[in-house]
Amino acid sequence: MINGNLRWLAVAALVGVSACDNATDAKTGPAVAAKPDAAKAAAAPGAVKDWTTVIVATPEGGFRMGNPDAKTKLLEYASLTCPHCRDFHEEAFAAIKSKYVATGKVSYEYRSFVLNGPDFAAALLARCQGAATFYNLENAFYTTQAQWTEPFSKLTPADNAALQALPQEKQIQALAIKGGLDGFMRTRGMPRAKFDQCLTDKAAQDKLTAMRTVAVDKYGLKGTPQFIINEVPQPDVYNLETLETKLREALK
Repeated sequence: MINGNLRWLAVAALVGVSACDNATDAKTGPAVAAKPDAAKAAAAPGAVKDWTTVIVATPEGGFRMGNPDAKTKLLEYASLTCPHCRDFHEEAFAAIKSKYVATGKVSYEYRSFVLNGPDFAAALLARCQGAATFYNLENAFYTTQAQWTEPFSKLTPADNAALQALPQEKQIQALAIKGGLDGFMRTRGMPRAKFDQCLTDKAAQDKLTAMRTVAVDKYGLKGTPQFIINEVPQPDVYNLETLETKLREALK
């Protein structure tokens, strides 16, 4: 069952897609597959030539790319429906990977900050199969954001009423189907049984809710994207230039 405090997520349509505040949208990086022996590689730093190939799930619920012992740890909170997050990804993510993460000097972790019902469904689907597929799916959601979010913006009051009439544990799944995410995931190799399992996994739902709570309570997050460097929130960072300035300072 979805946490009662986030019941609105199940039926929220995409409103105000031009902003990414606590009632809007999200994004992040290009396709990268985790190697099956990523954990082993992480345990043997000398053997790693390109740290972007080392991707693991973190206890906090994120997915970290790079050297776990990196001097500088970059954390991004983002939403898969947020245009600002998508724009940052298109401008900056490849450069962050090649210039900072690949060398082992910086690790990068992505954590979901869900903003609405479609975002909640997309995040569950992107995260469901773990580190090996996360960044590929995240990239797919961002690069096709305008297309896959459009059906949700066309939901009618009657559609929302029908969704609200369902048991809470069924609402996200039903919303995802109405928005066509079953077809989106089918073309990316996810069978319907897995799709249904991902969207009704209570532990996964609770993890998303917990990440949002930590983002607000610990870091004071008010919008996306939000960046944290070595546990210190970085205000007013919205492009590669400003983020690189912060990273260079942290690496001194």
